[in-house]
Amino acid sequence: MNMQKPFLRCAILIAAFAALAAPAGAQVYPARPVRLVVPFPPGGPADIFGRLVAIKLGQALGEQFVVDNRGGGNGNIGAELVARAAPDGYTLLLLPSALAANASLYSKLPYSLTRDFTGVASLGTFPLMLVTHPSVPAKSVHELIALAKAKPGELTFASAGSGGGAHLAAETFALASGIKLVHVPYKGTGPAVLGVLGGQVSLMFASVPSVLQHVRAAKLTALAVTSAQRSPALPELPTIAEQALPGYELVSWFGMVAPAGTAPDILKRLNAEVRALIAAPDFEARLKDEGGQPLSMTPEEFTAFIRRESERWAKIVRDVGAKLD
Repeated sequence: MNMQKPFLRCAILIAAFAALAAPAGAQVYPARPVRLVVPFPPGGPADIFGRLVAIKLGQALGEQFVVDNRGGGNGNIGAELVARAAPDGYTLLLLPSALAANASLYSKLPYSLTRDFTGVASLGTFPLMLVTHPSVPAKSVHELIALAKAKPGELTFASAGSGGGAHLAAETFALASGIKLVHVPYKGTGPAVLGVLGGQVSLMFASVPSVLQHVRAAKLTALAVTSAQRSPALPELPTIAEQALPGYELVSWFGMVAPAGTAPDILKRLNAEVRALIAAPDFEARLKDEGGQPLSMTPEEFTAFIRRESERWAKIVRDVGAKLD
């Protein structure tokens, strides 16, 4: 019995040291700050949404999520940066739907959205709002189409830049309704909205937050939203589909992706926190205020969603004949 006591004490000490050493050898993610790349400049919808998500994730996971704005190239500069990053979970990309169209808008890109990334989580969907300057004598989508047909080529529309969601929404609308609209691209959403407010441009398909205050102040006239169903933030505003063009739907969305090859356990950890975040009443209320709705998917579901959306946007780009090179 006495001979066994030293061995027993030794075994206990070994077990204790093993228990202490295990966390040091396998650190719990995240063990240092995480970079969230937003592929557009500060101040826009992607930046605002990205910062909100970064703050919430930092609070939930106990490490800072740092927003890194890498604007330029219609989102391609930031996307390439993340595509080339180490797949360790410490460099993530806030993915806007605009990047799903880029593979078709550009003949050659330095990354592949469907090959170089893996889904982390979806975040939310957002309709666009069709608004006009008050001088435009149309108070419904039907009246706008009739006006455009009566004055072909006279109505102009603003966008935040060629190839973006607002541009493609307007071109798709014109194609489906058989009208001619003249595109006036601006460098950003803010200048485009100012163009419509000043009457230099007739109309715009704009994000809800960028124009809602102007609609409420009667400085812009809201005709419709581009989603299949009415927006919870604007239940009185009909959709384009129910007014004039059945089947018309074009919404923007946001999600989060990581470089391909990121460990499944990291993806699952992030996904669980994001899904808890978007299910929280305060976050859902914030989305509703901006015209959006939460979109909750697993990493696998969101990866498949990105592939489907890339194919859908490819058809839209082909149909309207848009190209950026």
